[in-house]
Amino acid sequence: MTVTETLTTADARKLRGGRAPKGDRRPMTVRRWMRKYLVGIIAIIVSIVVFLVPFIFVFLQASKSSQEAGLIQFSLPTEWQFWPNFLETVQKNDYQVLWAFLWTTVITVFSCAIMVVFAAMVGYVLQRKRSRLNPVINFFVLAALIVPPAVVPTIWVLQGVGLFKTIPGMVLIEATFGLAFCVLLFRAFVATIPKELDEAAIIDGAGPMRLFFGVVLPLLKPVIVTVIVVQAVFVYGDFQNPLYFLPGNDYPTVQLGLYNFQSQTVSQFNLLFMYILLTTIPPLIMYIFFNRQIVAGMTSGAIKG
Repeated sequence: MTVTETLTTADARKLRGGRAPKGDRRPMTVRRWMRKYLVGIIAIIVSIVVFLVPFIFVFLQASKSSQEAGLIQFSLPTEWQFWPNFLETVQKNDYQVLWAFLWTTVITVFSCAIMVVFAAMVGYVLQRKRSRLNPVINFFVLAALIVPPAVVPTIWVLQGVGLFKTIPGMVLIEATFGLAFCVLLFRAFVATIPKELDEAAIIDGAGPMRLFFGVVLPLLKPVIVTVIVVQAVFVYGDFQNPLYFLPGNDYPTVQLGLYNFQSQTVSQFNLLFMYILLTTIPPLIMYIFFNRQIVAGMTSGAIKG
C-alpha cells in the first residue's frame, strides 16, 4: 500500500467516523466574510427600517399626551399615557372601535369561509374534469384578477336585491373579489393529489359530495390555511370596498372607522396613533403564528403543480 492510498484510507475513516473537518477550512478573509454574511445583514437592516421602526414610532406616539403627540417627533414620552389613551380610544363615540372590530370580524370570517368552499370546488373541477369549457372558465378567472371591478353597476345590482349598505352584501363583495386568486391556488394544489385516490373512493361507493368533502378537502389543509390567512389579512385591511359598498356609520369596518376617527380627532394625534396601533395587532398576530403555513401552502402548489 502506497503513502497516497494510506492517506486516502485514513481520510475515508475520518469521514466515516464523523471526525473529518466539515465545511471549508480556508482562512476567513474580509471578502469571503462579506460574501457569506453581507446579504443577510442587509436584509435584516432593511426589515428593521421598513417594519420595526414605524411600529415603534406608532407605539411611542400612542403613549404620549395630546400636546407631545402633536409634535410628531421620534422621541420617548415625558409621561407615559398608554393606558389612558387606550381607554379613551376604545370608549370614544360609544365604543366605535369595538363595533368596528366586531363587524370587520364578521365580514372576514364569512367571506373567507365562502372563498375556501367555493374556490376549492371550482379548483378541483377545473383540474380534474377536462372539458371544452375549461379554457373559457380559465379566461374569466384570469380576467377577474386583471380587470378592475365596476363599482357603479355593482352598487346598482346590490340595490336591486336589497343588499346595499348591509353586512351580507359586503360579505358577498369581499368573497367575489377574492375568489379568482383562491381558485388559482386550489387548482395548483389539487394537481399534487394523485388521481388514484379519487378512483379508490369511487370504487368504495363514494359519491361526488362525499368524494370531495371526505377525501379531497382534508388533503387541501395547507392551501386552505394559506387562503384563510392571506384573504383574512386582505379583507381586514380593505378600505376601498367598504367605502363604496358599505357607506355610513351603521356598520363601520376597522379601516373605514379609522378614516372617520381621523376626522373626529384632528388635534388628538395620540388617540389616532392608538387606533392605528390597535388595527395592526390582529394581522401581526396572524403572521407570527401562521407564517410557516403560508409559505408551505404557496410553495407546495407552485413546485408540484
